[in-house]
Amino acid sequence: MNSDVSSLALVDKASILSPRYRATTVGMVALVALVAFEALAVAAAMPTVAFALDGLRLYALAFGGALATSVIGMTVAGRVCDQRGPSRPLWLGLAFFVIGLIVAGLAPRMGVLVAGRLLQGVGIGAVSVSLYVLVARTFPEPLRPKVFAAFSAGWVVPSLVGPGLSGLIVQYAGWRWVFLAVPVLALPAAWLLVPALRASAQDVRTEVVARPVVRWAVGAALAALLLYLGGQQQGIIALALMSSALVALVVCSRHLLPPGTLALRRGLPSVIALRGIAASAFFAAEAFLPLLLQRERDLSPLWAGAALSMGALGWFSGSWLQGHQRFGWTRAHLVQAGSWMMGGGLLLTSLTLQQGVPLLLALAGWSLTGLGMGLIYPSLSVLTLSMSPRHEQGANSSALQLSEGIAVATTLALSGALFAAFIDGRETLGYLLCFAVTLLLALLATVVARRI
Repeated sequence: MNSDVSSLALVDKASILSPRYRATTVGMVALVALVAFEALAVAAAMPTVAFALDGLRLYALAFGGALATSVIGMTVAGRVCDQRGPSRPLWLGLAFFVIGLIVAGLAPRMGVLVAGRLLQGVGIGAVSVSLYVLVARTFPEPLRPKVFAAFSAGWVVPSLVGPGLSGLIVQYAGWRWVFLAVPVLALPAAWLLVPALRASAQDVRTEVVARPVVRWAVGAALAALLLYLGGQQQGIIALALMSSALVALVVCSRHLLPPGTLALRRGLPSVIALRGIAASAFFAAEAFLPLLLQRERDLSPLWAGAALSMGALGWFSGSWLQGHQRFGWTRAHLVQAGSWMMGGGLLLTSLTLQQGVPLLLALAGWSLTGLGMGLIYPSLSVLTLSMSPRHEQGANSSALQLSEGIAVATTLALSGALFAAFIDGRETLGYLLCFAVTLLLALLATVVARRI
């Protein structure tokens, strides 16, 4: 008994950068940072790309396509991780990611670039799920919150420097290097994970029964693409496309997510659902906030980007706090507090629709929103792994990220359609409706947080 207590104490004091874990931690965080940089850099470079390849018609698909096909990568990787460990899906996902980057970087026309983006999406989905399972197989439970805090740091730094660095690359080296430079860094980062991946493959459960979910993942990806494209249309065409896509997404999601997720059943289903709800509220607001600050409050792109960086810093602060807090808060307490912070922050941020409201209030509100997400996001990852039997960690990690991907794609498409309906001189009403959607999602998050 005393030896068990001593072992737990040693684990609690261990560092994710101790010699035993250092290479694995650095490799995983580097991959997360590279994926984050690529997402932000592509967003900054895409206007130049669309002009150079005469592909403005496919502009939206170049963004939405990667998010949609990531559903396929997440689903397949989750099942393979449970059957054979995270090594094979991580390397295959990395191969898809790198090949997609090369195809996009060498694309002679926009259609080829979109194809590269679709391949990237499959790879990103597979890599993200494989990394979650690798965390579970490599790090003891007391260290996992610190690992996920490091993942958040891997997103924050690209959020601060990614768009500016992308602009410099586009201006002085050409937009193709935004895609072609990443593989040079991704492969050495993945090589650091070889010992941990080899160790994780020594104890796998090959008797896990794989459900026939690939067809549902493909269906969800196609439905997400249809929803995204439908949101760019108008009138009865938009309504027909989006309605069909929503029905298809619900049907496919019932087969991809744990039973009870859509019904918000207590326990793991609510954890999975909350990831999608919270992420939708945050990223939908993030999509429209810079547009609001630039067009309605006359901020330059630089200062509007700086405002978004405040949310990234808040997210990192909350993530660091959940991994190092000494208040004795449970994961449930952290998630509930984060949900209320996010709701309050979004309410403050939305007040900037009124011209007389100081912009500092928007910065404070967005920082508070990020702080809440920093408490919620990694806590849900920790809860998912702790609630999952070893042979279901891949499937449930996949479900956690599928919930986010499907929910965010749905919310962005619906918000975009609402905004587009009022773009003829009634933009204020469009902004108001979009923020109303995010506030309703934040309110729902506070309810679901009590069911985990």
